[in-house]
Amino acid sequence: MSSTVPNEQFEADTRSHGHGGSGKHFWALAIGSVGVVYGDIGTSPLYAFREALHAAVGFQGPATGHAVPVVPRDTVLGVLSLIVWALLLVVTAKYVMILLKADNNGEGGTLSLMALCQRALGRGTNLVFFLGVIGAAMFYGDSIITPAISVLSAVEGLKLVTPAFEPYVIPVTLVILIALFAVQSRGTAKVATFFGPIMVGWFLMLAGGGIAHISDDIGVLAAVNPLYGLRFLLEHKIIGLVTLGLVFLAVTGGEALYADLGHFGKRPIRAAWFWLVLPALVLNYFGQGALVLAYPETVQSPFFRLYPDWATVPVVIMATMATVIASQAVITGAFSLTHQAIQLGLLPRMEIRYTSETHAGQIYIPRINWLLLLGVIALVLSFRTSSNLASAYGIAVTTTMTVDAILAFLVIWRVWKWQPAAAALLVIPFLMIDLTFLGANLLKLFEGGYAPLTFGSALIVLIWTWRRGTRILQDKTRKAEVPLDMLVRNLEKKPPHKVQGTAVFLTSDPDYAPAALLHNLKHNKILHEKNVILTVNFTDTPRVADEDRVTIEPISELFSRVTLRFGYMESPNVPRGLAIARKLGWSFDIMSTSFFVSRRSIKPAARSGMPIWQDKLFIGLARNATDATDFFQIPTGRVVEVGTQVTV
Repeated sequence: MSSTVPNEQFEADTRSHGHGGSGKHFWALAIGSVGVVYGDIGTSPLYAFREALHAAVGFQGPATGHAVPVVPRDTVLGVLSLIVWALLLVVTAKYVMILLKADNNGEGGTLSLMALCQRALGRGTNLVFFLGVIGAAMFYGDSIITPAISVLSAVEGLKLVTPAFEPYVIPVTLVILIALFAVQSRGTAKVATFFGPIMVGWFLMLAGGGIAHISDDIGVLAAVNPLYGLRFLLEHKIIGLVTLGLVFLAVTGGEALYADLGHFGKRPIRAAWFWLVLPALVLNYFGQGALVLAYPETVQSPFFRLYPDWATVPVVIMATMATVIASQAVITGAFSLTHQAIQLGLLPRMEIRYTSETHAGQIYIPRINWLLLLGVIALVLSFRTSSNLASAYGIAVTTTMTVDAILAFLVIWRVWKWQPAAAALLVIPFLMIDLTFLGANLLKLFEGGYAPLTFGSALIVLIWTWRRGTRILQDKTRKAEVPLDMLVRNLEKKPPHKVQGTAVFLTSDPDYAPAALLHNLKHNKILHEKNVILTVNFTDTPRVADEDRVTIEPISELFSRVTLRFGYMESPNVPRGLAIARKLGWSFDIMSTSFFVSRRSIKPAARSGMPIWQDKLFIGLARNATDATDFFQIPTGRVVEVGTQVTV
């Protein structure tokens, strides 16, 4: 996700103070984490308690013509107890206390967990890869629902000012969302510094609203007893399970704690959670519960009723700002996840724009941005209310959290070197909670839960197709390739005409002669005085130190192999990487260097290893991939493209 902290500053802080620094840097990181990490979970009070309570008491809203139902005390306490303990177990214990320790060189998130597991297990990691893909795909499902439900729930507060605003809720929501996605190309660097203070104000407002009404029924504090929640589930059975699925809305966004680990560090994220976010959330939920117990008519919209009538408009404005920030965090999270997926070979290359020179993770991916916007608009127009959208929410996040728990077991066992039984004893309780929430949310599959599953499944198909097609393409092209060592020996026996300068040939397999080199010899019949076979590798670590960036292997007087390594969180800048090779004795000069790149035209084969629909999908993905010149940031004036045609 997007960071509000300069990367250099963060690295210095983590080296000196262990993830977070101290003094003003520490609190700057902590406040920054409030703005980015906690935006999603911080807007859950807008709808989580309301929807869970409505499910528990069977309230369908005034549109049905029903009177406001009697709200049993035990039901309110049961729902509150489930919410509080979900925050304590799922977010606090699992993510804050355990998963924040499972970092991959300082980075977190599902793909980081997957990379840790793959590195620890070595071969036979297909299951780990599949789990990582599922978790990542479901995050995209979350990325389209969060902006829709968050902004819509905030704007719905306008109806409390006057019912005349109701026809304008959808148009206003769409205008806000379109504006939000339209400004993504400008980057968040200029506004990111305001995110933290605004969200700090939001959480203080949450706490204040809750404190003001807990005294309406002080007995609501008894909900800290988990027996109220357990009794509610046992007595209400199916209704209790449905309610549990809506209780989960209170912890959506908890996975962002782990995903944003690399931007803020463990200590600032934990400090923000324990000192501000968790107390504010609990106080607000208790305040809503006490208000409903004292005034059952507020069950329709308990959050906005926490505040005086004169404050409704300011609260709606503040809620809208908070939901925009929450949406911003999820959108930039999708950009960051896409960046990682491209580096790991899960998706084709896409245009990535870097919108800040000083803020780590400030990127913009146009295709992802507009695809997310189309998905968000479709959800708003299809579901029309936040209550309807609540049925679609949860499945994607619970799936991601379940995947995180499974991968966490593997990390604790194989990376932390715990005994399997001890690792299982730690993780299985959390996994059972995640699976229970997942089962509860699956009950809403046909009420809207199909939306994130459909989106996530489509992405899984895309990733599977891209990986499968890439592997088939590599196998086919390898059959026609010439081993590089053999070509070098033949050229030494019959050297072609030589020209001055350096030629760099990009290839994914340094053991075989690149197609661009063969075509250059065949058609131009020349060879440069220095020829570099360049391979760019992406590691399963977030970043690579400069001293490990370049490897040079001389082959002959004319040829050498060069390998550049980049972490999956890094921008692959080839010229800058080659400049580091000067320290290794290679006199690299960009003005006397030509980069030869193969541009492959892919055609469907008569006999393919994939079904025809998948064949066409892969070809479409390949044709729309960003070319290597832009992706590797090579100056266009120094590039020679050689076209080849292959079948797949």
